[in-house]
Amino acid sequence: MRERQGLDPTDIRILSAVQRHGQLSKTKLAEIVNLSATPCWARLARLRAAGYIRGYHADIALDRVLDATRVVVTVSLNSHRKADFDRFETYIKSVDEIINCVATGGGLDYIMTVVTPSLATFQDVMEDLLAAELAIDRYMTYFATRLIKAEQPNLAKLAAYRKR
Repeated sequence: MRERQGLDPTDIRILSAVQRHGQLSKTKLAEIVNLSATPCWARLARLRAAGYIRGYHADIALDRVLDATRVVVTVSLNSHRKADFDRFETYIKSVDEIINCVATGGGLDYIMTVVTPSLATFQDVMEDLLAAELAIDRYMTYFATRLIKAEQPNLAKLAAYRKR
């Protein structure tokens, strides 16, 4: 996979460092990936330009900022045409309260995470979703009581598995 994408181990180390630490100074990034600063920065620029880095963000401890309702929602569509999936996915991307959505194979079509300030607001989001006529056959809700883990995958470890 890495070979097909043109990424070498140094590129993976750079991506892993940026994923773990966010934006870093040229010197600090070079130190972490064990490369001199100028070539390291050039590689980072190439990786950004090629779209491997979609952005930088802070991982905010939401529970320390405010109370929020987190709900996991499974969705099944009543039709499985490409146009139906495209319409649903386009709509989902426009809803700020839906922070995560994955398409699945098997008995469900999508699993989403919805975060709202209250249960009433969550209900409004779901009513808007249903009113949008997105070919939703059924949905199930699961109210999260605690967030145990929410992280990005360990890129370096995943890439190491590909070598085996």
